[in-house]
Formats: sequence, C-alpha cells, structure tokens
Amino acid sequence: MLYTKTTRGSVDEVTQRLAATAIANKFGVLGEHDLKERMAAKGVEFGTECRVLEVCNPAQAKKVLEADMSISTALPCRISIYEDRGKVTVSTLKPTALLRLFGNPGLEPVAREVEDTILRIIDTACE
Repeated sequence: MLYTKTTRGSVDEVTQRLAATAIANKFGVLGEHDLKERMAAKGVEFGTECRVLEVCNPAQAKKVLEADMSISTALPCRISIYEDRGKVTVSTLKPTALLRLFGNPGLEPVAREVEDTILRIIDTACE
C-alpha cells in the first residue's frame, strides 16, 4: 500500500527534483506543504523536516471523478518527502490500493496508469 524510497540530498533538494519530475511527466503540482513551518506558525515545535507535494494529472482525475465523485476524498495524490533517521525518504500511498477502498474495479486501469507514473516520478527524482 505504501511505496517508499530513500535518496540523497536535502529535503528541499529532493522536493525540487520531485516537482520538476512530476511536471515532466504531465502531472501538475497543486500544492506544497512544509509541515515543520506550518506547525511552527501554529505555535507547535516540530523538529523534523517534512514536505508534502499534492500532484495531479487532470485528464486522469477527470476520468475517476466522472465515475465516482466520492473518490475526490483521495485526490490529489500526495508524495511526502521527510527526514527519517538521518536519511531523506520519499513516500506515497499507492493509487491502486486507495482505489480499492471505493469498490470500483472498473477504475483499476486508470489507477494502475497513475500509479506507474507516480512511482516513475519518485524513482527518477531519487536517482
């Protein structure tokens, strides 16, 4: 259900590589969340660097949403980049596993295609 890779570089560098790779694979970056920064703004000290990118391929999202609007609760896809025991880790929930929660097997090919692309984005950015 979870796809995880460790990589070289800082959280900032990996976040930049992931964003560029997502765009090169026809996925837009809809948002970037710096969890450490956002928690600090709310008065909560959190020492671990963590960014969350929200990525989406609009054409694929349209197919899924036209079939079942409740799947909007799982969109956009999220990729997390964080420090873990001195290493930078990149992680995402696999779209195929998420889609199974909605009981719509007809959307499996779309989820598989999205998943293949997201894993390729992560693998490329982690090289």
